[in-house]
Amino acid sequence: MMLTIYGHPLSSYTQKVLVALYETGAPFTFRHIDLGSPEDRALMKRIEPMGRMPGLRDEARGVILSQSTVMIDYIHLHYPGTRKLLPADPDAASLARQWDRFFDFQVNGIAQQIVDARLFMGEGAEAPVSAFARGKLDLAYDALDHHLQKREWAAGEYGLADCAASPALFYAGILHPFGDRPALSGYFERLLARPSFQRARTEALPYLKLFPFPKLIPARFLT
Repeated sequence: MMLTIYGHPLSSYTQKVLVALYETGAPFTFRHIDLGSPEDRALMKRIEPMGRMPGLRDEARGVILSQSTVMIDYIHLHYPGTRKLLPADPDAASLARQWDRFFDFQVNGIAQQIVDARLFMGEGAEAPVSAFARGKLDLAYDALDHHLQKREWAAGEYGLADCAASPALFYAGILHPFGDRPALSGYFERLLARPSFQRARTEALPYLKLFPFPKLIPARFLT
């Protein structure tokens, strides 16, 4: 196959790209990356300067890309399949990219701080980092609950922003539940029901035991 995706099924940004590919139906090969392997770490550093997942290689066009949003833009342009991930109207496309960035930076990135505090920071760091991040997530959840009033998807038709939202809200919601925010909760349930995200979650399920907050995972996510 022409496209190869390098990543791990548990990685939120890998899932984001996989959801996009499953939506379009574009054929690809998945290269499972084990960051415990020196060979795989070296491989990722050849694809992305910091060695972060995911990566994309297009053998047919001689292109190597990192950054999930850039990769989905590329898939939209060159391997669109049956579903377009961005609207044709430039202004509408800018709005979709805005909400994609919101989910990446204000939800996924903030939730990752809670995980990083447990895994990588020194003793005593977890409590203040977690408190700060949870406060930021509450602000993001409030903004999303307001934005999603009377909207089915984040930016018009299902697309780029919703691909970003699926894993971002999945992991953030485990760490810090949505609370009484009905529009946001309803949106998340629609994301969960999407076959593309169901497939990505199923592929990640064998690795969910590696999530550093196992007791917070709802039972319905374990099957």
